[in-house]
Formats: sequence, structure tokens, C-alpha cells
Amino acid sequence: MKKKLTIEINDLTFKCIIGILDFERIKKQRVIINISFNYQYTKNYFIDYSEVSELVKSIMKNKKFELLEDAILYIEKKLYKLYKINKLSIKISKPDILKDCIVTLSN
Repeated sequence: MKKKLTIEINDLTFKCIIGILDFERIKKQRVIINISFNYQYTKNYFIDYSEVSELVKSIMKNKKFELLEDAILYIEKKLYKLYKINKLSIKISKPDILKDCIVTLSN
């Protein structure tokens, strides 16, 4: 039996190097990532959400992106390549970069 399901990974929070400002290239900052995607669940195929979470954290920590845009595009390409998914939504927030707001970029 096939069933269309949605996985949501909300508020995945960790520190990494991201940004173009001088201090952002030196000191890790907190990021919050939200990911949502659909896939066809069958008895023989499911997606391990903990694997997806760890993959995204690993990408962000190792790639040290300068732009949020580049991070989203890279993660998007990687997830589509590795998993049979559709309707992928990615949102990356930098909650500590500005004093009076949370900066977020999404696809």
C-alpha cells in the first residue's frame, strides 16, 4: 500500500560558521532549520528523519556557507538526489545576528 506522507523537521538547532561578515567567518553562530517534504511511504520504503537531520547538520557544519541562499540550494539539491521526495521546503534562521529580529530565508 502506498501512502503519501509528510515529514517535518522543526527547529533543528545547532551552531556553525555561516555568513559573509568578518566575525561570522570566525565565530560559530546559532542557526535554526525547518524542513518539510512529502514522500510515498510503502512497506519497503520509508525515510529516516534522524538521518536527514544529521545530514543537514553535517552539511552546514562542514561547508561553512557564506550565504543562506547557497546553503538552501545545496541542501535542496542533496536531498532531492538522495531521497524520493517532493514538495521540499527549507527554512534557515539566524536568530542572533541582529538584536531586534530573527533573520530567515526560505525556498
